[in-house]
Amino acid sequence: MSEMAAESKLVGSDRVLAVLAELARHPDGIGLEEMARAVASPKPTVHRALASLRRAGFAAQHGHGRYVLGDEFLRMAFAHHEARPDHVRVTPILRALCERYGETVHYAVLEGASVVYRSKLDPSDGAVRLTSVVGGRNPAHCTAVGKALLADALRTEDAVREWVGERRLELPTARSIGTVERLHAELVRIRELGYAVDDQENEQGVNCVAVLAYLTSPTVPSGAVSVSGLAYRTPLKSLVDDLPAIRGIVAGRETS
Repeated sequence: MSEMAAESKLVGSDRVLAVLAELARHPDGIGLEEMARAVASPKPTVHRALASLRRAGFAAQHGHGRYVLGDEFLRMAFAHHEARPDHVRVTPILRALCERYGETVHYAVLEGASVVYRSKLDPSDGAVRLTSVVGGRNPAHCTAVGKALLADALRTEDAVREWVGERRLELPTARSIGTVERLHAELVRIRELGYAVDDQENEQGVNCVAVLAYLTSPTVPSGAVSVSGLAYRTPLKSLVDDLPAIRGIVAGRETS
């Protein structure tokens, strides 16, 4: 790619933001040449973008010459995240669920075709932990939190069809839902039961149960909360059987 062609790809602030986003994908650091390839821009212009980020404290360079996210950016991100009303209110809920079941718990919101994990707590007793991360995404139709939120948002088959559009539904496992008709039927079932499950649909060997969370409004869900566990250790039936307790905790009636 010529320098002129590369320059036409990203210009000005767009390039700086692309470099910042790429830094976030490399917690162990990334070199200048590798960064230039990743954002399809010449090394001198990428170096200038990194210099701007370093002056703002949004990037840093460690002893081996590789670039990482800067402390100021991390401080701002964590401060913003922890100050969000839903995060503040969901923390004691997640803690109570995590302590009761000894499994990973999540709070997630719907964003387009994906769920985004806003909060997560892992068990502290050394149990096997899941690979999900705060800020991470998964296909909404394959996760319990995602299906709970979709059931609230998509009330008709036409709405489901419009949400899917021209894309093909991802199938991470053999149990994943792959058609509009099956997804609509599943969402109807979720509305009738008042909870959603992920029966090894997103990751083999992992199951979840989820309910809607009303943290900032009594009528509009702010997100969904799930209890996720390894199928051999915490069978899905055991979580479903304990749904009254899960609902009580998420509703704030049992957080001690």
